[in-house]
Amino acid sequence: MTTKGLKPPPLTLLDRYRGSDFSALYTTTVTVSGGEAGHGRASGVARSDDGNLHLDLRLPAALGGPGGGTNPEQLFAAGFAACFHGALSLLAQREQIDIAAATVAVKVSFGRDPADGGYALTADIHIRMPGVDKPLAEELVRHTERLCPYAKIAREGMHTVITVSV
Repeated sequence: MTTKGLKPPPLTLLDRYRGSDFSALYTTTVTVSGGEAGHGRASGVARSDDGNLHLDLRLPAALGGPGGGTNPEQLFAAGFAACFHGALSLLAQREQIDIAAATVAVKVSFGRDPADGGYALTADIHIRMPGVDKPLAEELVRHTERLCPYAKIAREGMHTVITVSV
């Protein structure tokens, strides 16, 4: 895959939407099948509808699995980090602040939820912006938290529709 000529998205993505209904700008579907063990988390295969994502899922060793493949927590952390970094970059570009060396690391933990006895995820986000004054960096991050949809679902939840077909 060539990366020659890649450019950031336009600043028009920062324009406020004034519609009354959700307006999808991009939609994708990833389908997971059970694989060898018949269990999506333990041995699944994840494939995107456009074919650009095709990977084996494996239960991490910390959860009793063999490891050796990607797991849902890594995928969520990657999506969160990429989205947050992208939103941060757009805001910095609009303000003409150079954050070319910035990194966003998202640590996702899967664990037991004391509220209901089930499971939950937690996310810790660490942003590095070398060369940017700390107060300015903190202001950019506050604005990014309001813009990034991953931060929004972490804060507010997400509209979800579940359907079953047989």
